[in-house]
Amino acid sequence: MFTNLGLPWATPAGMTRRHFAKHMAGASALAGTAALVGNTIQTHASEMSKQRKSAILLWMGGGPSTMDIWDLKPGSATGGPFRPISTTGNMQISEHMPLTAKQMHNLSVVRSMSTREADHNRGRYYMHTGFVPNPNIEHPGYGSVVAHELFHQREGLAIPPFVSVGGSSTGPGFLGMAWAPFSVTSNGRIRNLDMKLEEKRLLQRMAALDVIESGFINRTRGSAASEHQKVLKKTLDLMTSDQMEAFRVEKEPEETKEMYGTNGFGQGCLLARRLVEAGVPFVEVDLGGWDNHNGIFPTLADTKLPQLDKAMSALTSDLEQRGLLESTAIIWMGEFGRTPRINANAGRDHYARAWSCVVGGAGIKGGLAVGETSTDGTTVETEPFSSEDLMATVFRGLGISLETTYTSKSGRPMKIANGGKVIRELVS
Repeated sequence: MFTNLGLPWATPAGMTRRHFAKHMAGASALAGTAALVGNTIQTHASEMSKQRKSAILLWMGGGPSTMDIWDLKPGSATGGPFRPISTTGNMQISEHMPLTAKQMHNLSVVRSMSTREADHNRGRYYMHTGFVPNPNIEHPGYGSVVAHELFHQREGLAIPPFVSVGGSSTGPGFLGMAWAPFSVTSNGRIRNLDMKLEEKRLLQRMAALDVIESGFINRTRGSAASEHQKVLKKTLDLMTSDQMEAFRVEKEPEETKEMYGTNGFGQGCLLARRLVEAGVPFVEVDLGGWDNHNGIFPTLADTKLPQLDKAMSALTSDLEQRGLLESTAIIWMGEFGRTPRINANAGRDHYARAWSCVVGGAGIKGGLAVGETSTDGTTVETEPFSSEDLMATVFRGLGISLETTYTSKSGRPMKIANGGKVIRELVS
């Protein structure tokens, strides 16, 4: 049975989790029904995937040192000790990424990212939304926008269209809580609520609550009751759906779990593949720990890069073998890069002026290194690209119109991807 069901993806603003839990006490009694239905979500997955697009964001919280991973500077005083190795693409990457090197024909490195936000919170917000933080408006993040735009391709999808694995993500902003991230652990467990009511009692409570909230809604008491009502319906639909099987990472063969890596990030990437296969439009997988102001090189060589290499290469290869890569965008990024200068603590500090991101899949050309930085990695020498540009390129690959314009709650028009330009080298 599925227990500990929490729904941060859809809890309306101003409603506490405890308040929500009181209304939903007993929901896990329905989970047994879902388990009995059987696993049918993979039926015709290949055929269905060709008609729908998805995206997986590998989020590197803390700001990874991209010049030690994707854009090495051997022989430079700022270059560090790592050596570059050849790949199946037209670029070299770090020696500590040998498995991913074999997949680079499917992925491209944008080496000329140049942004201005070198603070963690501001950089995280900017790279997720394409907008700098503004106290007067909350912009929707990547996952919320993609879920909102692609959900129409998923008739009958009970799983929330935006799943955040292993960490939190940027919220839906003015799009509303229906498009908020649904947070789960890397092994697919859904947090916080442990229910023990029988199904009959639960349905009675749900019906009573629906009557009460319908009364509030009819008396125009604001949006909270309406949003809450939608949450409860989605919760019940989810709990009684066989699509919950997508979260059962433990059902994968041992060799598959080992291929991805048995750590949290590896299993999170495996879960992302399962969710995309089930029809989820957007999955974000978190791998934090990149804020390496001290002792950066042992940390990268011994821990971070081996974890990243195994999981990222397995995800790319697995998607390709299953016929999903042509419809699934992979985005690898953090909030910024790190300084070319190595500090007194053998670490690198925050640096947004010149750094790299990686994209591939969903019609985005692989095998390319787009843009160049100087020999010491301090400046971008070619056309610089922004968060907006990267986002516009991904949306183009996903078939999302860049002419799409939203209207914020204040009535202000907001162009999707903040009007960013497509990186022309990456599209046909």
